[in-house]
Amino acid sequence: MDGEKKKEGGGIGELLAYAGDRKWLTYLGMGLSAASQLLGFGPYVCIWLVARDLLAVAPSWGEAVGIAMYGWWAVAFSLTSIVVYFAGLMCTHLAAFRCASNIRKTTSEHLLKLPLGYFDSHATGELRRIVDGCAASTETLLAHMLPDISGAIAMVAGLLVLLFAFDWRLGASCLVSVVLSFAAIASMMSGKGGRFMKAYMGALVRMNKTGTEYVRGIPVVKVFQQTVHSFKAFHDAIVDYARMAQDYAGTFCRAPQVANLTALNGLVAFFLPVALLLAPGESDFARFVANFAFYSIFSAVVPTAMTKLMFVGEASQMSADSLARIRSVMEIEPLAVTAAAKHPSGNSVRFDDVSFTYEGAEAPAVDHVSFDVPAGSTLALVGPSGGGKSTCASLIPRFWDATSGRVLVGGVDVRDINPHELMDHVAFVFQTNKLFHQTLADNVRAARPDATDEEVREALAAAQCDDIVAKLPRGIDTMLGTGGAYLSGGEVQRVALARAILKNAPIVVLDEATAFTDPENEALIQRAFSRLAEGRTVIMIAHRLSTVVGADKVVVLDRGRVAESGAHQALLAKGGLYARMWADYEQAASWKISAAVADAAAKGGEA
Repeated sequence: MDGEKKKEGGGIGELLAYAGDRKWLTYLGMGLSAASQLLGFGPYVCIWLVARDLLAVAPSWGEAVGIAMYGWWAVAFSLTSIVVYFAGLMCTHLAAFRCASNIRKTTSEHLLKLPLGYFDSHATGELRRIVDGCAASTETLLAHMLPDISGAIAMVAGLLVLLFAFDWRLGASCLVSVVLSFAAIASMMSGKGGRFMKAYMGALVRMNKTGTEYVRGIPVVKVFQQTVHSFKAFHDAIVDYARMAQDYAGTFCRAPQVANLTALNGLVAFFLPVALLLAPGESDFARFVANFAFYSIFSAVVPTAMTKLMFVGEASQMSADSLARIRSVMEIEPLAVTAAAKHPSGNSVRFDDVSFTYEGAEAPAVDHVSFDVPAGSTLALVGPSGGGKSTCASLIPRFWDATSGRVLVGGVDVRDINPHELMDHVAFVFQTNKLFHQTLADNVRAARPDATDEEVREALAAAQCDDIVAKLPRGIDTMLGTGGAYLSGGEVQRVALARAILKNAPIVVLDEATAFTDPENEALIQRAFSRLAEGRTVIMIAHRLSTVVGADKVVVLDRGRVAESGAHQALLAKGGLYARMWADYEQAASWKISAAVADAAAKGGEA
């Protein structure tokens, strides 16, 4: 119910809710901005008073004794208007900074509560644009546009009063351009204009997402001497955005914008003819001339007021779309945390008739899968690509929750275990691992921040990283990444294993951990695996079947189902899918050598 009310309130009210105890500063800033605009009319009134007094005593100009006073009043009004407006902006900026900060904090905290699998299906560029870019756009609205909105409203109200204060006929002629301009702006901002702003923000998110992916793929693009056209998603995002913006600006907005600018800048076309028609019949011609002078000068305020309204409307639409995108993240259901958490008893893992279907997918990725991994044993998940191996592994630490069935750790459904305790219970080594721009020690210590340097060194040694530490100029205190040392893929993998060893979790999940390593690194990683697996429950996923020969049990997954299971030799004896995969694996390994020999023989060269 609260969520529905929040949606209905939407807009500014929803934004200001993020400002917390600084919300009142926004209202104060808006009031000061409105007061500033009204004070800004003071100099125009002073000009009218000067013109009136001068024309009243013409040509004896020296008798107009109050002119100097009017001048000082005009200066005072101007300075006061500036000071008040500056104070208003200070107030709104303080509230806007708090609001943007809270938006970033709230969305980031919410993201931390989401299932880890959510980040596999949402690009980092897209999330960064929503969390950071959308917060920045709402900051612009609160800091600048809200005071401008209140100022524009005050300006229009004051404009209407002053237009009719001295001569309603001249004022009405000026008002014609205001009405025409407002109609033109409204036509651009409503209907198709509102839909365009939503599409515009969507295009920015797409370009940010695909741009991030493109930058990460630049080495591949450069190797093959390609251009941006080689990255079709990025190219299409740019083209779509350009086409959309050109169509909107060049087709939809052309006529109303021309009408808007003509009405504002051609105000004299409405004002001057009326003045010429009225002048001959005026009994107090001096006063009429003073009024004419006032409206001639005051008419310059009209374009300023309408331009502010136009930009305010644009910013409001952008902020509304930003709020919708922020809301789309906040409405994602976080990982459910049970109120009565249970503690796992032991380190066994069990899949009990588990099924799981990804959002939007027609077929389940895992379909009624059951298997047991006794505490301290090693289970290997193998099978064709897309068979459900990684999905099964991701269900253990609750990257996703099973659609049906149960995943049990230590005899307890993972949904009944506190997420923090579950994460402490499981360590991961993935196919690709990320090292931070920190020292080697801090990268390993990410698994356990309170670990000592000695414990870090022991974990690195256990992960066969002694050669890495030896070659680094400052040992474990060497900075990695930009401005520091770089490691090869196999070395990064061993550092990731050191993290897992340091974490000392009783359950270890290895997902294609040796997929892209060279033979030397693979041998070292296999030794590290042996150390990591000591006394632990291990679930490993591998395409290199040689790495799973020593597993206590092998589960073969095909199209989300368990095709067969058993020890390596027993599965070979069955002559099923695993036996065929093993034969293909051995043939592929021998083919590389025989193919090279045959090729060399055909060319009359040496192998």
